[in-house]
Amino acid sequence: MKRRELVRRLQEMGCVLIRHGGKHDWYQNPATKVAQPLPRHAEIKELLARRILKMLEKKG
Repeated sequence: MKRRELVRRLQEMGCVLIRHGGKHDWYQNPATKVAQPLPRHAEIKELLARRILKMLEKKG
């Protein structure tokens, strides 16, 4: 999955960028307070993208 597409999907879910790390950006879901790193690669493996989306999705 392209990084741009993943960032777009995270923003549609309501996630916000909380900080820039060394090689990763950190996104957080304000509703659940869960944060996940997002690597700065043009292409992100599909399994990793699904894991990030699952961790940051809204619960209940």
